[in-house]
Amino acid sequence: MENKTRDRIDFLRNTLRYHAERYYVYDSPEISDYEYDMLYAELLRLEAEDPDYFDPASPSQRVGGKPLDKFEKVVHSVRMDSLSDVFSFSEVQDFCARMAEEIASPSYSVEPKIDGLSVSLVYEDGLFVRGATRGDGTVGEDVTQNLKTIPSIPLRLPEPLSLTVRGEVFMPRAVFEKINARREEEGKALMANPRNAAAGSLRQLDSKITAERGLDIFVFNFQEGSLYRDGHAPVSHTETLERLSSLGFKVLPMRTVAKNASEVISHIEKIGEARDRLAYDIDGVVLKLDLLEDRRRVGEGTNTPRWAAAYKFPPEEKATKLLDITIAVGRTGVLTPTAQLAPVRLAGTTVSRATLHNLDFIRARDIMLGDEIIVRKAGDIIPEVVSSLPEKRDGSERVFEMPTVCPSCGEPVYRDEDEAALRCTNSACPAQLSRSIEHFASKGAMNIDGMGPQVVELLLANSLISDASDLYSLRPEQIEGLDRMGEKSAKKLIDAIEASKSRGLERLVYALGIRNIGEVAATALAARYGTLDALMNATAEELCAMDDVGPITAACVVEFFSHEKNRALCARLCAAGVLTVSTAEPVGDRFSGLTFVLTGTLPTMSRDEAAEMIKKRGGKVSSSVSKKTSYVVAGEAAGSKLTKARDLGVTVISEEELLRMCENS
Repeated sequence: MENKTRDRIDFLRNTLRYHAERYYVYDSPEISDYEYDMLYAELLRLEAEDPDYFDPASPSQRVGGKPLDKFEKVVHSVRMDSLSDVFSFSEVQDFCARMAEEIASPSYSVEPKIDGLSVSLVYEDGLFVRGATRGDGTVGEDVTQNLKTIPSIPLRLPEPLSLTVRGEVFMPRAVFEKINARREEEGKALMANPRNAAAGSLRQLDSKITAERGLDIFVFNFQEGSLYRDGHAPVSHTETLERLSSLGFKVLPMRTVAKNASEVISHIEKIGEARDRLAYDIDGVVLKLDLLEDRRRVGEGTNTPRWAAAYKFPPEEKATKLLDITIAVGRTGVLTPTAQLAPVRLAGTTVSRATLHNLDFIRARDIMLGDEIIVRKAGDIIPEVVSSLPEKRDGSERVFEMPTVCPSCGEPVYRDEDEAALRCTNSACPAQLSRSIEHFASKGAMNIDGMGPQVVELLLANSLISDASDLYSLRPEQIEGLDRMGEKSAKKLIDAIEASKSRGLERLVYALGIRNIGEVAATALAARYGTLDALMNATAEELCAMDDVGPITAACVVEFFSHEKNRALCARLCAAGVLTVSTAEPVGDRFSGLTFVLTGTLPTMSRDEAAEMIKKRGGKVSSSVSKKTSYVVAGEAAGSKLTKARDLGVTVISEEELLRMCENS
């Protein structure tokens, strides 16, 4: 009887592997989802009845395991180098010319550059045993448990081969949009783009969360090991990919072999034209010598292989129609015009809104209501309007004027002499109140998980709060009966509010929403004054004596605390148990005078953790790269900030180098 059961388990495992490969790798399913689910349910039942007949490569092992405390470090046996970037066809021609100087008749593999997170997959005797992120190229994170949840990664190869391959984990566009739609309904912050979403999903300590994120992978390189049981050594990159495909890996699509620069450029153009139609994001095209012997002859550079390059697409620009301009009122009363667009696909997401900043911005670009306009994403993240297309006007377009009264409360608006923005004069404006509470609860401030815009609006609409201090007197029974809230959601929100009490003065100062006070300035003020009471009584002269504070910032701080309603808010927060003293524990001034920028996914810590480490040693952390930047700390999937750092000659370091600098402090 036991043999019969185990035979059935073996049959189900092999059948499910086959159909999963047909569905996830070859996009050619042979049975319905229902039939697959029934087979899977039977396997789970039989495996539960016979737990001794365990197989680490069983389809049942893709659901995720026990949450981890942290990711272990992995030293890559083959360094996972990044590629040198080229941005024009003339640079592509230069690359091909350099290769032709060293190789008699070079051939080039030309393939899409998937916009995701690079990983290595290690197999021993055909069994998937370890997967790791790229990290800094030498050391990455062990994310084996999470990678096992990706259906297109084979857990066991059809042959007992030992090898290492490299691939790019990505989130399909349809999955990304579905997740963001759900997050919007739940009042959570939206994911910026599929690349960031994939990186964050793969680095979840709970692999069950990763399993829910719908990640996928394309394998694009054979790193080391044996591809054939008879010891045959492949001669070309193309051969390795074809062999990997036969072993069940999902390999890069749309690849071709080109013989010269003209053919390379032609295929780059074809891939670029197909970009919008793909189910996944690409940010460029990779070109590399196809013959492996040619690669060995050309050799490696210091940080990048000399035999390969990545052509990066220029920022994607699209034409669309400006349907309307709406006005949003921010937490400081600024009226910001927002373009309402006919939906257009840009850099991985569908865009239907873009900021127009202020009236000066609109006039400078000659933008009229009803115009055809050009839009793009700044840094592939923030939608922005580039220009109008006046030649396409038909006479129905209208000049836009900013309102003279606040659209939220109806009070007059004014314009400061020193800035382009219009402001509402009413400090009790409902829109300002909503935005200020959203800001108070945001991740960089008090970090109240689940307190998104919709939840804030819900609490305000039901008169449960009138300012941020009221959050701390909320009770679960007040929230349970609200729309889309229940007992579990209410308890979770109250727990998050309670946890925020201990964030410390650094977060609280930023959360108060003082004009011109960002996270860096808030941290500096908390470190200088130590308590909220001391900061509230600081003079402009004292504040200006600080390195990080100028006259305008000092005036904003003094002006904020000069209002009785703001001082009363601070008193209520203190009475509610919110910590109003600094929690920072400086460990030295090793980084004093240095400014760091963090970009990409770091191997062993979050960017927030790295920023805290830098600040404790007296350094500053900035969100943008400039000539004043001392170091850029780059992790996996670093984007435009890394490119700008290289252009400006700013020193780029890895997490490992940052840690060494901290150890020496």
